[in-house]
Amino acid sequence: MTADEKFVPLHRLVFADPGPPRHTTLPGSSPAWHFTRYDDVRQVLADDRFIRALLPATATSPLTESPDAMTKQDGAGHLRLRHTVKGVLTPRGVGRVTPMVAEVTDRLVAGLAEHGPPADLVDRYTRPLPIAVMNELLGVHDVDDTRLLRWTELAFPDPSVPEDETAEAAREFTEFATRLMADRRSTPGPDLISTLVQAADREGGIPESQLVNFVSTLVVAGYDTTMTMLGNALLYLLGERPKDWARLGSDEAAAGVLAERLTHLIPLNDPAKHFNPLRATADVEIGGVTIRAGDLVTLDRGAANRDPAAFPGDPFADLFAPLEHPTLAFGGGQHYCLGVSLARTELRLALHRLAARLPGLRLTVPVDAVEWRTSALTRSPRHLPVTW
Repeated sequence: MTADEKFVPLHRLVFADPGPPRHTTLPGSSPAWHFTRYDDVRQVLADDRFIRALLPATATSPLTESPDAMTKQDGAGHLRLRHTVKGVLTPRGVGRVTPMVAEVTDRLVAGLAEHGPPADLVDRYTRPLPIAVMNELLGVHDVDDTRLLRWTELAFPDPSVPEDETAEAAREFTEFATRLMADRRSTPGPDLISTLVQAADREGGIPESQLVNFVSTLVVAGYDTTMTMLGNALLYLLGERPKDWARLGSDEAAAGVLAERLTHLIPLNDPAKHFNPLRATADVEIGGVTIRAGDLVTLDRGAANRDPAAFPGDPFADLFAPLEHPTLAFGGGQHYCLGVSLARTELRLALHRLAARLPGLRLTVPVDAVEWRTSALTRSPRHLPVTW
């Protein structure tokens, strides 16, 4: 399916103008408050009096819709899970694995250059890169990439995928994660899973089913997030910002600023499919209105990230300009994305090293002709045909 039939590229999405909090109705007819201004959205995200609202799912995912999913946890249970990877996915922890990410990136870029044009960047770069990085980080070297790819893609399946196929993949993935954890308990190593299991055992109080779901989610998120971010960024840069490509390859620091701006402007999750309503546990005043205990709220982070009160001018004018305020792309507060530092590192290196090696890289199809890979939550190019 092409963009002009159903989708527009995510960098072209138009968001509502930010304004005061307003009433809205969620799927299922539940009333809610809707926030669009940067300061309001940031305040809600930072306030622990707002917790996940356990409403009927609008997107089917065996991982995120499980009662054991981290996205269903709040309070002490949520913090115990986050503490198991404390120190590994922090900026300092990611700094220790950055040489590995650079090595994987350089190997794939070299393979792409050796293959020669034409090529598909999804097949040869955006898809294998996060799989290889996660395999190294998790210490997983005995699982076929095709099998891992099937598990991760069916963890957030397109609605057209039969439920029995999704359920079978979820069962296989859960068995794999369970065996992996048992192996690392008996023979720990320097990998992330060993660190997580040892920390969980020290922490105590974490049900094994939650830990298994957490491990599975880390694998999936580490793959899907980077592939989605990188594919959509390359579509925009190669299709509409070719003049920025030369600078991207000559200056890694500038590449880091650009990567941050692109994650700010190009939604990670498809807004048409993804929302996480919150529920107030106490009366809270935000944006000039009083949210009562029990009220539901929804947040438009895309609109908030374009709020001219926080980000004046055309946000796309200079991709190498630092953001005026922290982006809300990765959430905030107690549910701030755990993998932010790793995702930023992968995106920065992936864009910089590719542009440095292939400064003449360009798409061979119009941006509007891209075919989309869709899942329950995200979408990114299914193919990126290029030459150089």
